[in-house]
Amino acid sequence: VQLQASGGGLVQAGGSLRLSCEVSGRTFSDYAMGWFRQASGKEREFVAGISWTGGSKYYGGPVQGRFTIARDNAENTVYLQMNNLQPEDTAVYYCAAEGRETYYPYSRDFTSWGKGTQVTVSS
Repeated sequence: VQLQASGGGLVQAGGSLRLSCEVSGRTFSDYAMGWFRQASGKEREFVAGISWTGGSKYYGGPVQGRFTIARDNAENTVYLQMNNLQPEDTAVYYCAAEGRETYYPYSRDFTSWGKGTQVTVSS
């Protein structure tokens, strides 16, 4: 499976961005999807996850209430809507996939990764 993230950029604090991740190579609806981020000098951090049906969505603490994950199985794409962005949200954002055979509810374990997209929030 191949993953391609896009939509990053520079935004002022309080602004919004929507990231997209297009998946190809396998049946998209067979995969749970996740978003992670890694700020410079820091470890990778879980941001959000969504089950392969879209019926289960869950978030990391720092983004709860500000970010929303969604998927469109017809478009083979997962989205991350980011609102009220803050400078501490600055990071490279990655999308990830896990097949339904090995995925478990609220998992943060993903084995397929795409290249990241940079999000920079200015104060």
